[in-house]
Amino acid sequence: METNKRNGKLILVGAGPGDPELISIKGMKALKNTPVILYDALVHPALLNYAPNAEKIYVGKRAGQHYSKQEEINALILQKILEYGEVVRLKGGDPFIFGRGQEEIDYVLPHNIEVEVIPGISSVTGIPALHQIPLTKRGTNESLWIVTGTTASCKLSEDIAIAAASKATVVIVMGMNQLENIITIFKEHRDTQTPVAIIQNGSFDNERTVVATIGDIVQKTIDEKIGSPALIVIGEVVKWGNFK
Repeated sequence: METNKRNGKLILVGAGPGDPELISIKGMKALKNTPVILYDALVHPALLNYAPNAEKIYVGKRAGQHYSKQEEINALILQKILEYGEVVRLKGGDPFIFGRGQEEIDYVLPHNIEVEVIPGISSVTGIPALHQIPLTKRGTNESLWIVTGTTASCKLSEDIAIAAASKATVVIVMGMNQLENIITIFKEHRDTQTPVAIIQNGSFDNERTVVATIGDIVQKTIDEKIGSPALIVIGEVVKWGNFK
């Protein structure tokens, strides 16, 4: 008698930074074979075409729209696994880099659910690479910091000040609502000529960028009407970027 039979399977799939061609082949195969997909706001809709017969459930968050809370998403994942036997949770970027993937795993594991993770290209590395920004460059920087601009309590992350005091390249996600505060902190620690790139909707057709310095990035962002979702890259390596 089999005693370790699983109650179903959760597959966390990283969709990549936006461009639908940047998903992995393994991730694409998972979409083709699954009966249910729960997907986020930053997932390109073209990826859903890989799963013409699957039930597709949007659980993303957009300003001004109703969205599912994480607790509701967790419960829905489990419900659909028990109903269909398998769920693909399709998440923008990589599930384990500010993707809350571990929270979803922690929720289903006590229910004897099998888990598979298919990594994705994270926006924090993929989007700068698309613009030929070398996040690490010998002789220029010795480390790379990835920081959230806004914490779970909707406050400015204290790690911003620590990152600013270093010589590292700093990539900031979820920071546009705190941009002025972030730049004020960087001005206290770095030269005002330090370059900054802000990339909105990276790798999507409606991508927009602004490149400036710590001294004038806030005003230029206002002038160009750059908003969320956007990635902020601060450091000398921005000089090597290609923004044509």
